Amino acid sequence: MGSGEALPPGGAGWRRGLAWVRARGATLLFWGVLLWAAPRLLPHVGALLGVRTRDPDVPAMAVTLLDGRPLSLAALRGQVVLVNVWATWCAPCRVEMPLLEQTWRRHRAAGFTLLGASVDRGDPAAVRAFLAQRGISYPVAIVGPDVVQALGGVAGYPTSILIGRDGRVRHRVMGPIGPLTLEPAIRRALAEPPPRAGGAGALTTPAAPAPAASRSPVAP
Repeated sequence: MGSGEALPPGGAGWRRGLAWVRARGATLLFWGVLLWAAPRLLPHVGALLGVRTRDPDVPAMAVTLLDGRPLSLAALRGQVVLVNVWATWCAPCRVEMPLLEQTWRRHRAAGFTLLGASVDRGDPAAVRAFLAQRGISYPVAIVGPDVVQALGGVAGYPTSILIGRDGRVRHRVMGPIGPLTLEPAIRRALAEPPPRAGGAGALTTPAAPAPAASRSPVAP
């Protein structure tokens, strides 16, 4: 086609289409980012405002900590527990670890437990060294897919799951800003009264009567 020849009839349509895309590209990009971010950000907003997750079940899991101690969520009933699912190769996980350590130190005396659930594979010594280099003191266990599934699964790392004193999930958030957005939720959960021992309606054993005090015989 020579430089002086007119474009075929469809050429003008393509040009108009490209102009439309360019003019609205920023808008399309905005909505695309919003659709991607909404499922990740809305749980954080819910934690800030006190809108609980809809997790129906009490998670049941038991792990062995890196120091060899066994730990289960059942044994932590009555405490507020934050389970943080993470990995050493996860850059956002590294970003939030100092914040998690601060959260752990700030609330542990009030009945708060933080459990790091590492999904790393390989030598546990490498995870111990990783934690020691960063001054992490909260309990950490290396977990398998069964534990992650028991927690309801995760869509990405890090994922933090806040569990109330009654053992039920309060909030589930993903991303390194979890310790910041969960702070109000942790305070609310700590303010709740602990559940009654044995669960609601549990029978209590009456106290045994105290032995009668010995008395001297009364003279007639």
